[in-house]
Order: sequence, then structure tokens, then C-alpha cells
Amino acid sequence: MTISTIAVVGSGYMGGGIAQVLALAGCSVVLSDQSAEIASANRERIIAEAGAFAEQKLFVADAAETIARNVRAAASVEEAVEGVEFVEEAVPEIPAVKAEMLGRISAANPTAIIGSNTSTISIGELATHVQNPERFLGVHFSNPAPFIPGVELIPHDSTRSSAVDAVATLLRSAGKSPATVTDATGFVVNRLQYALFHEATQLMEEGVATADDIDLIVRTTFGMRLPFFGPFAIADMAGLDVYEFCYRSLQTRFTERFATPDALRELVEQGKLGTKTGAGFRDIDPARIAELIAYRNEAYVRVQQLIDELGPHPFDERT
Repeated sequence: MTISTIAVVGSGYMGGGIAQVLALAGCSVVLSDQSAEIASANRERIIAEAGAFAEQKLFVADAAETIARNVRAAASVEEAVEGVEFVEEAVPEIPAVKAEMLGRISAANPTAIIGSNTSTISIGELATHVQNPERFLGVHFSNPAPFIPGVELIPHDSTRSSAVDAVATLLRSAGKSPATVTDATGFVVNRLQYALFHEATQLMEEGVATADDIDLIVRTTFGMRLPFFGPFAIADMAGLDVYEFCYRSLQTRFTERFATPDALRELVEQGKLGTKTGAGFRDIDPARIAELIAYRNEAYVRVQQLIDELGPHPFDERT
């Protein structure tokens, strides 16, 4: 199934950004909100934003014209979803509000694939409010939707695979990078993001470093790696034996909080130490290690060049 007609229910900051993305991909998009006036005002807002983004060379030159042509505002949710192939629900992150809206959407269109932009609410729980729930899944964009490529796809136990595939194809056509995850608490993005935030607040509260210095350290050290490598690839390149040793060091104070992961321990016991042995969490042909290292080094230099080109960081008063 190829999706070309879409309704975005909830036209605020996230919903409007999602509408921009899909309209620029050539889809016909209908916006709806609490009233026709709100939907219409937000349509005008995202067109104006697109013009500003184009001037900043963040969008293509004719982005505003494309969005104006491909997006219309509806008088009601029911009007917006009638006859479309896909509906993205982007109302506030309040379970009762989402449940009520999903019931309305699914009653008004019994066949469309329905996605929810929830960042934390159980998809299985929300599915109980959807008629024909096999067409329902989580489709979680990150903020700001026009500029963050990753999107979490979260099916529940009964979601049909064809619905997941159709939404993934749509997102790829819009330049996004969909990843399918299970319906676990926090999914992946927020479970990782909040784990980092939790540890950062612990460091601040313990007086180890200020919030400013913690932010500076993150963005100028391992934050430089994250645009190119995920945590498993980073661990493999560092050496899994090194990671195991660091866990033991952390355990001198934080026994439970930094318990060595079983998966890490098992790989080290097997002699799979990462890139240097060709096998770890992510295997690599030893003949390609030099290519990997060259890519890594160039990537880090180029991101620093981009940072320098952008100019002083707005939060860094010392620059």
C-alpha cells in the first residue's frame, strides 16, 4: 500500500511540523484541531514558517508554495479523516484526550491506518479505544519534527505487519528514518534520553559539575559521536574489555546502578572484544577496520568544522 492522503489531528507545534514533512513529500494533508479556526490559523502558521525556513536554507526554496498547495484545514476531525489512507493523531500527551480522539477518528474512518504520536503512553492501551485496532500503531516523531530524521514505529500485539510496512515506506519517502520497536514503557528514545538526564541530575545534585559544564562535556565528548554511531558501535570501538573494566570501577561506589550487563560480560568471556577482534555487539570484517577508523576520524573533524561554522554556541557564555 502506498499512502498519499493523510489527516493530521492536532495542528499544534508537533502536528504542524508533521504536516510540513508529509506535504513536502508530495502527500495531500488535511489538518484538524479543536475548531476550524484553530486548524486554519495553524495552516497559515506552518506556511509562513516554511517560507522562513526556506530563507534560512533549511527547506527547499518553494517549500511554502508546496505546503500551501498540499495542506488544507478541515472544519472538524470527522471531515479531516474522511476517506484518507492514514491518520496521525498528535493531540496533547494526556491518555484520556488521546483515547477520546482515537475513538472519534476510528469511528469516522473504519479503514485508514492510524498512528499516534505518543512518546510514552502504551500503544496496547490506546488500541483498546480504536475500532479495528489491527490498523493502529505508534508513530512517534521527535521534536522538531521537520528536522529530526528518526521516527519510532511501535506496533501493539495485534497490529498487522502491512500497516507498519506502509507507514515505514511513507516515512522513508519523506526523508525520515523509521525504526520499529516493541510496545515497552518509554519505547527507546525516551528510555535512553531520560536515563542520561537522570544521571546528569545526579551529578549536578552531588556537586560533581554544574548544569552548564555537564552540558558542555556531553556535547563536546561522546555527543560528538552520536550523530554517527549508536551506543553499541561506540562500545565496540572502545573495546568491550575496556567497558567491562569501567563498569567494575563504577561499581566501587554504585554497585547496583552500574551492574555489568550480562550481554557485555558474555561477549568478553567469549573473547569478542569489539572492533579490535572483529566481533562484538556489531561485527565487522577485520579488513574493513581501517576504513571504519578513517570514517570515524573524518566524521568527528567535519562535525567540529560545522560547529565552528555555526558560530558561538548560544548557551556558552565563555566562547
